[in-house]
Amino acid sequence: PMPADTPQQEPRRHVRHFLDFEKPIAELEGKIEELRHLSKSGDVSIADEVSKLQAKVERQIRQAYAKLTAWQKVQVARHPERPHAIDYVQGLIDEFTPLAGDRAYGEDAAIISGIGRFRGRSVMVLANEKGATTEERVKRNFGMARPEGYRKARRLMELAQRFKLPIVTLIDTPGAYPGVEAEARGQAEAIARSIETCLDVRVPFVSVVIGEGGSGGAIALAAADR
Repeated sequence: PMPADTPQQEPRRHVRHFLDFEKPIAELEGKIEELRHLSKSGDVSIADEVSKLQAKVERQIRQAYAKLTAWQKVQVARHPERPHAIDYVQGLIDEFTPLAGDRAYGEDAAIISGIGRFRGRSVMVLANEKGATTEERVKRNFGMARPEGYRKARRLMELAQRFKLPIVTLIDTPGAYPGVEAEARGQAEAIARSIETCLDVRVPFVSVVIGEGGSGGAIALAAADR
């Protein structure tokens, strides 16, 4: 087997990111931070005022997200502060053991994969990972898998079938990588074979879109039972 590192929590930026329609919420958050800073530097207690502003923030968030346009929903799906696949794996999967490589070309860091336990039951996990920092995003190709990523997925789905392991996939990708080298290594064929394997396996198969799911690059891991 090719060496594989256990997914680790990637450092998050400290600066909050707000979408255009969240600007009023950002202003309130800024006021709350100012008040908290004042309370630390002086003797004045402003807990009640902070509490009122926090309630107003929560109310505005509910109102804003209750009437999103189609484009705003896309922006939310791509929000840089959404949890990534690594966050879900660390939070939900116990004893996660990464499995890597397609046994034909190499490893694709855009898809993390391995065996672990979900609520005590052994499962096979496959997930698109975009990366949180600039270095990680480059390493993981911004979540855009190459042919070796889909061939790895196919190999591990067949492994799950052999050992009767349920499959869980976490989808978060703008699509498959469209680069020349990916096309040269058979991108379309790799995607088609991965979709075919999704439909062929006879074990429970659950797929969750945790961010965005673009085109065949997402369907290749998402053609599931549920």
